[in-house]
Amino acid sequence: MLTTELTNWQTFKATLEKNPDLTLQFQYAEGKWVEASYHITEIKQAPIVSVDCGGKMNAWTEIIIQLWEPSVHDTESAMQVSKALSIVSLVEKSLPLNPLGTVKIEFGNSAFDTRQMYPGEFIIDGDNLIVNLVPDVTQCKAISRGGSCGTTDAGEECCTPIAKDEKPKLQMINLVSEGQTCEPGSGCC
Repeated sequence: MLTTELTNWQTFKATLEKNPDLTLQFQYAEGKWVEASYHITEIKQAPIVSVDCGGKMNAWTEIIIQLWEPSVHDTESAMQVSKALSIVSLVEKSLPLNPLGTVKIEFGNSAFDTRQMYPGEFIIDGDNLIVNLVPDVTQCKAISRGGSCGTTDAGEECCTPIAKDEKPKLQMINLVSEGQTCEPGSGCC
């Protein structure tokens, strides 16, 4: 399943439930895999409330699954989907997870700084359910919805280019006094 939309918890969990007998693998970059001995250390539900630069309030929920690679790699194959589902079940007994919450996978190791990524694609390859992770990106919500960023005290939008200072225009004045002037061919010059 390749998606350009963000995966919500309901969809993520349903994908796991359809494939309980597969091995759950995570690919965090091209050819880079979360070590097979990973653990799901916690599942977090984070309600986010923000005000963007256009002054609009935004609210959403993120469901963050944290993966940890132990320093000692104690297994050759990754966790079964059924084991991941048992962790989900244990979590949901204490914390009902918002089915529409956006799923993020939090992961890092000694070669890859910890970050939150989105499940971008689910691939079934033999006995494996592979979750390809894609990076999170920053965005300007105001511009994304066709608006603009906030304004300065003078009412100017902060995203508009700064006007270049124009050079002052010089006013030309005639410094020659009225009266005798030098004419071409008069011999005065």
